[in-house]
Amino acid sequence: MERYSIIEEKNPREIVLLRGRGCTWRRCRFCDYHLDFCADEQANYLLNQKELAKVTGLYHKLEVINSGSFSDLDQKTMDLIQKVCVSKGIREIHFECHWNDRQGIKALRASFSALNVLVKVKIGVETFDALFRESYLDKGITASDPAQIATDFDECCLLFGLPGQNGETMERDIVTGLTHFERVCINIMVENGRPIKPDPAVIEIFLKELYPKYMGNSRVDILLENTDFGVGGEPCA
Repeated sequence: MERYSIIEEKNPREIVLLRGRGCTWRRCRFCDYHLDFCADEQANYLLNQKELAKVTGLYHKLEVINSGSFSDLDQKTMDLIQKVCVSKGIREIHFECHWNDRQGIKALRASFSALNVLVKVKIGVETFDALFRESYLDKGITASDPAQIATDFDECCLLFGLPGQNGETMERDIVTGLTHFERVCINIMVENGRPIKPDPAVIEIFLKELYPKYMGNSRVDILLENTDFGVGGEPCA
């Protein structure tokens, strides 16, 4: 499991994959990231401390991800993240947050703003087709209006390569994401132990029709593999 990397293209930044108590939703039918968790907060902190020690402040931007929301990280880890931001000159920090945990975003922004650090928060929307998202993916987002979803968030993740998607639906999601969010991160479905499997025909459509069109867009990150940011690997309990 790689937990630290440097992203040099499109919004250059350092990235750390930390460990917390795990996603509290855990119902998405496509995702097994929640397996990377530990109930022992001290053990999590020691692991996170080791990875955060690798941050250099190279680009003055840091992305912090974990198998859930930022609120699933222990308080000692959150305090250490702030100390690293100050000591390494981090001016912008990115976190991920599930829709159900959005109430904590305002306080998160305020706490980092006091340190002159700008917070950007990403939500995993996967698709803006609310019926598909909730009846098939079981994502747990109660809003259907993209503008409402974007109210508390700056960036979004989309998931492509799923049965039932096509070129038109995927491009509609990209356009909607770029309309309502500052950045869009496209993830291509990778098979795991969950019930939903990738559809190779849909992935082929994306690679032929949409990848060439958006690969150069500075506001669009595209992960053909879920380790393309340099972090991740086999989830561990």
